[in-house]
Amino acid sequence: MKRFNWFKQISNNGKLERRLSLGEYKRAVSWSKYLVSTGGEIKAKGEEEEELEWSADMSQLFIGNKFAMGKHSRIYRGVYKQNDVAVKLISQPEEDRDLASMLERQFTSEVDMLFRLKHPNIITFFAACKKPPVFCIINEYLCGGSLRAYLHQQEPYSLHPNLVLKLAIDIARGMQYLHSQGIIHRDLKSENLLLGEDMCVKVADFGISCLESQCGSVKGFTGTYRWMAPEMIKEKKHTKKIDVYSFAIVMWELLTALTPFDNMTPEQAAFAVCQKNARPPLHASCPKAFCGLIRRCWSSKPDKRPGFDEIVKVLEGYAASVERDPDFLATYEPGGDRTFLICYPRRQKSTPTR
Repeated sequence: MKRFNWFKQISNNGKLERRLSLGEYKRAVSWSKYLVSTGGEIKAKGEEEEELEWSADMSQLFIGNKFAMGKHSRIYRGVYKQNDVAVKLISQPEEDRDLASMLERQFTSEVDMLFRLKHPNIITFFAACKKPPVFCIINEYLCGGSLRAYLHQQEPYSLHPNLVLKLAIDIARGMQYLHSQGIIHRDLKSENLLLGEDMCVKVADFGISCLESQCGSVKGFTGTYRWMAPEMIKEKKHTKKIDVYSFAIVMWELLTALTPFDNMTPEQAAFAVCQKNARPPLHASCPKAFCGLIRRCWSSKPDKRPGFDEIVKVLEGYAASVERDPDFLATYEPGGDRTFLICYPRRQKSTPTR
């Protein structure tokens, strides 16, 4: 992976981990007890042969403190075969069979996708296990936490444009690879982007991702309104371009360190996007090179949005220009409707000769 000379490593201020309360400890034990097995490797009833390749050896897994949680999941620090890992436990509710079935389908889909993905900007998958009513996914642990948490620790509009560019390139490369594998993420947002060493960004959380060839109806789809493309909100047929829209919102987050549509409820934001073609405001300080790309990416017409092959090419072109001129992003002026795709430093005007 190419390293850009202009990027200076930024270290995060680490926070001491909070000790679990007695109640949290009891709940953690009640979840993790389902993963304990004297047989070592866990296999579910009727497990198919291909699942054996990702089946975890639970005798090699040590679970530590919880550091994140969702509606039906808990995420713990852990060690698996001497690797620092994040252990995601998914609990099936006994009282809701439909929800339990949906969570199992999401688990199976997420593991199938993670198992086949190998890229520096995609979370690394180690293993998983199925032992209802709790499922387990073991991924690499990234010390920087989520991009969203990092941004919320910054002052608004404080990230240097060159750092924004570096982070955007990582995200775009991860998404370019994902789309090359025929996968639509469907929930791209700063919370699902994780930071590792040297501020490397990795795309994570494939719970509602799907193969483009197999994505069915979006009825009852559970994405995140603030980052969701208008065609998804309207429950229309969707393509890979929904991830491009979400990428534009993430770029806006990088530039502002704010939450999109933070003055609205998620439902109000969805209405504004669909009915009023609203987008988060681009501040006057936003580099013009980024503004043009963002506007294209969050176009209301999916076919007007560029693909990630083009996005990566544009951003890498900007990076090459920054290598030659560190102030490129601050001084860049587009010379036409689409000239922001050509990434050269601005030249001084010369006096014409007679």
